[in-house]
Amino acid sequence: MVSALGTTIEGMSSFLRSAPRSSFATPGDSIQLSMFQLTDRIIGSAIKIHRRLGPGLLESAYESCLAYELDSQGLRVCRQKAVPLIYERVKLDCGFRADLLVEGRVVVELKCKEQLHPVDEVQLLSHLRLLNLQVGLLINFHVVRLKDGIRRIVNNYREEAIQQ
Repeated sequence: MVSALGTTIEGMSSFLRSAPRSSFATPGDSIQLSMFQLTDRIIGSAIKIHRRLGPGLLESAYESCLAYELDSQGLRVCRQKAVPLIYERVKLDCGFRADLLVEGRVVVELKCKEQLHPVDEVQLLSHLRLLNLQVGLLINFHVVRLKDGIRRIVNNYREEAIQQ
């Protein structure tokens, strides 16, 4: 199947699979955005993807597309970010992973299910606490309107200082 850009879907899929899972963008490509601007870009990109692909795909497909879309905007994206658990001063590798970490500041947890449950929000909040971050987005692509599948989760949020 050929996309509007003239590349095959299979070719794009293999590119996304072969890209380093740790990051698409180079560190020098980073743009300094406010938290609001950053989450707005993430949500806008997710809506763009949902409008083009609709619901019904696997979570990994949306993850690849969102990572690609954010990278194309010059944002640093880390896929499947390991979330360390420290218990009594011992770092344990329990296999916890955040779907996306954008600019080292926002955790994005993607879902593809009939409806979100409280445990999904708790999972994201746990990732935020363990990574010592303030803001996360929980995005469920298995909805008719993506707007209905987006939740912003905040962990001890502190307003950013206004830069002059």
